[in-house]
Amino acid sequence: MAKSTRRAFLGAAAATGAALSRSVCGAAEDRTLKMGVIGVGWYGMVDAKAALKVGAVQAAAICDVDGEHLEQNAAELEKLQGSRPKTFKRYQDLLEEDLDFVVIGTPPHWHALILLAALDKGLDVYCEKPVAYDVREGRAMVEAVNKSDRIVQIGFQRRQSRAFREVKEFIDAGKAGRIVQVDAQIHYRAGTKDPTPQDPPASFDWDLWCGPGPKIPYSPQVGHLNWRLEKTSGHGHLVDWGIHLIDSTRMTLGLGMPKEITAAGGLYYLKDKITTPDTLTVHFEFDRCPVVWRHRLWGAEEYNPEVNNGIFFFGDEATIFATDQKWVVIPKGKGKEHEEHDAKTDLGIEHMADFLEAVRTRRQPACPIEEGFRTTATVQLGMIAYQSGSVVRWDAQREQIPDNLAAAKLLKRLYREPWKHPYQG
Repeated sequence: MAKSTRRAFLGAAAATGAALSRSVCGAAEDRTLKMGVIGVGWYGMVDAKAALKVGAVQAAAICDVDGEHLEQNAAELEKLQGSRPKTFKRYQDLLEEDLDFVVIGTPPHWHALILLAALDKGLDVYCEKPVAYDVREGRAMVEAVNKSDRIVQIGFQRRQSRAFREVKEFIDAGKAGRIVQVDAQIHYRAGTKDPTPQDPPASFDWDLWCGPGPKIPYSPQVGHLNWRLEKTSGHGHLVDWGIHLIDSTRMTLGLGMPKEITAAGGLYYLKDKITTPDTLTVHFEFDRCPVVWRHRLWGAEEYNPEVNNGIFFFGDEATIFATDQKWVVIPKGKGKEHEEHDAKTDLGIEHMADFLEAVRTRRQPACPIEEGFRTTATVQLGMIAYQSGSVVRWDAQREQIPDNLAAAKLLKRLYREPWKHPYQG
């Protein structure tokens, strides 16, 4: 059974590799790269399997604070690649192994410390988004990467989207006229689990999982996967999922960071189940145009489900709706038909392929740390505006929120002892 599974996987990998627009096979150095994966509960394994599909990669070691995750995923990787990776509970122990790069797939409140430790070991890093939990962590990470000679890719996979690249070309050619406003949204009905405090599973080291963040009571609703809607770890839907569309908007229009942010929303339906807003609108004022984010995590049925997840670019000559694999032009004038464009892309594999080629050739990847930081800080400022109930004016040059002490305090979170925040400014 193991051989059959591995044969099928490698066959799929070959087919996928042949279709990649950028393959690491043509790189100057084609030796097998040894990969470590830190956090294999979900997306760390998605990234690991993408790396194996790209090829010339071996998962040499994996790390997780849940022993069940380690056992299950070590067994799965052994089936896929024919060798069993070493397993570790502490990322510090994994980093002592002979590795070429690591994938960071933990919740974001761990990203900063792990990335800095990996850089100290001379390793390249593929780090999932958001870059960090708070803005100051992100800045410390940028400075550390810039001082190193390491390749760091941030997991904004939609930077590989052919749809968004084509939209950018359409807008840059002036075919939509002047872009006056952008609306981005992801509405969906969030599933919730039991929020009642209880003992964690025996295999799960909850204290270590909480790490530098506050140690909150465990419940299934704040544990595996569901931590995204918990304020102390995932920071909510905008920071967890909406961040992809904000990054795609920045990339498409060539935006920097917003200069003013306002937010309104609250917990209207999922109160006492989650700790971040189930309804939120954030207005980001960029130099080029405003970008408005909306989400709603509840509801029965949508009037038009096709636009639940995507971006509207409102131009004075045309409106464009774009999502991961398709974009639509709504021309100016009554009675004109919509122009639909399919643009299929295997985003995860393309983004990993881009990273692995960068590792081999030492060029910069599609989403370097500075770009990942700017997008992450943008959505974090949105949540700061919401949490402080104030207008946030961002001084991008100084990276400060002037004349707003309540908001400025939220740029950096105090760490739980014995961990120390990496930003010392």
